[in-house]
Amino acid sequence: MNNRAGVRLLMSCLLGKLDKPNVDPRKPYTEIGGADCFSGRAYDERYLTKFINDYRLPVNQTTAFLTPTLRNIDHALTTDRELVGRPRELYRKTLELLEDVALQRVDADVLFVETVRLLMLMRDEKLARINSLMRALNSVDGALPLSSEAIVTLISQHIACKNSSRLPVLVVAAAYEVAGTRLSESMLPLNSHNAADLQTGSMGDVEICLTNDDSVVTAYEMKMKRVTLDDIDAAATKIYRAKTKVHNYLFITTDVIDANVSDYATTFYEKTDGTEIAVLDCIGFLRHFLHLFHRIRADYLNAYQTLVLNESDSAVSQTLKEAFLALRQTAESGE
Repeated sequence: MNNRAGVRLLMSCLLGKLDKPNVDPRKPYTEIGGADCFSGRAYDERYLTKFINDYRLPVNQTTAFLTPTLRNIDHALTTDRELVGRPRELYRKTLELLEDVALQRVDADVLFVETVRLLMLMRDEKLARINSLMRALNSVDGALPLSSEAIVTLISQHIACKNSSRLPVLVVAAAYEVAGTRLSESMLPLNSHNAADLQTGSMGDVEICLTNDDSVVTAYEMKMKRVTLDDIDAAATKIYRAKTKVHNYLFITTDVIDANVSDYATTFYEKTDGTEIAVLDCIGFLRHFLHLFHRIRADYLNAYQTLVLNESDSAVSQTLKEAFLALRQTAESGE
């Protein structure tokens, strides 16, 4: 359930076989050499990515060929070789299926269609569970919207769940979704949760611009651990290299804030010619925002929910999405 790289590998190889019947589906690497090999990554990125995204199929959102297990291979994916990845059974079964196609025990088109059919069933089952939770939530007849403190408690419980590293990004993003116009500021589109800043050229996890201007004035970087002196130095380097003036570089952490790190951050104001670097507590940020914009707290909660549900499963798992809806229903029903 946590690794669908094998599915994208299988689909890429099947697509190559369907496009060019003479290739060996076990040879999706041009480095292997020979007339029967092909670039599985090219089929993956050129065709599968859009197909998967358009139909929201429950597989890895990025190409399988950049995962550590499938990177830099120069031999055929035969069953006598073992792919070093977890779970091993996943990769062993994938190689067996590719061998079935190569030895003509099953047709590539039959296996491809069956794979898509199963993915669609899984997708629809997940959507059905979400819709069921949404109906239960909408049926709650609350006399009052949740208080700011109740929302803080609700989101704190959500962040406390396992594998929730993407959630602090959404906590800040939701704030600008509902209050951006009041602040004459707007948020740039969020980058993928696993995209490094060096790859995207971004300043941080959440980037804020002035209205009608795409220059970043405030950057947020989220940490599910303590912010270190090295983190501050890395932020300063990005500020020095920025093409335009950055006013604030803010770390949002769910861990303890060390006083020496906070003090060190303040020393960069003059060094950067007026950019403030600061470390903020995630829940403290949320609490202050909700009380400052108390009248739109319900809008904030709805914006956070929308962001959570719209994230890919690789960023916010199905379990986390269902957990939020269940927690909110419990909070609003007063149970």
